[in-house]
Amino acid sequence: MSELAKPVLPGDAGSDYERYLRTDELLALQKQPEEQAHRDELLFQTVHQASELWLKLAWSEVEEATRLLERRRLQPARRLLARATLCLEYVTGQLEMLEQLSPWEYQTIRKVLGHGSGFDSPGFRAIRRVTPPLGQALSGLLREQGLSVVELYVAGREHEDLYQLAELALAWDERITLWRMRHYLVVSRVIGDQVVGTQGTPVELLGGLIKQRFFPELWQARNRLTALAGEEG
Repeated sequence: MSELAKPVLPGDAGSDYERYLRTDELLALQKQPEEQAHRDELLFQTVHQASELWLKLAWSEVEEATRLLERRRLQPARRLLARATLCLEYVTGQLEMLEQLSPWEYQTIRKVLGHGSGFDSPGFRAIRRVTPPLGQALSGLLREQGLSVVELYVAGREHEDLYQLAELALAWDERITLWRMRHYLVVSRVIGDQVVGTQGTPVELLGGLIKQRFFPELWQARNRLTALAGEEG
């Protein structure tokens, strides 16, 4: 190895790539083959661990976007919200990998999960924590402009930054719903929709969560806009 190629970052791994990303630790976080109850535990752990990384990035960006909105820095906030929404798209897409699990063979994996449940995901708990303040920051901006949500949409091109922020907030809310829906369908496909989960929670409860909205006023505004258009005939 040439002098230029030698790693300069602290650590024991053979390259700076491995040292910076701490790949030795990262790739040791999954069960070794001799520890696995079924070889598909690697698939199961990979999907969930990768999801936690994307969720961490997502909620971190939303949290910073909220701080930016509080300082009236709208355009940087928009950039971070778009990034966070894309993170959730990746998390949702990964769920397709779980459909590669055999419904029968997964029962072997399920026995070694203890009381582990998606309800305990630190990433999704953080999503639920940081999202309401985002809505509060957006509402504060609207109040400053003397606008209701409906008025914002009617005169949207006169308040482009606020309009785009409202649309990104709705996209964020929508992505959370799409993740919940996809998660419910994957769970139903693998273990069924009329069974009890690992924490004693009925799977059908997941279906009920699909109807929840973090920003109901943004969704309800659509109904009002359609009614207004009808009134104008």
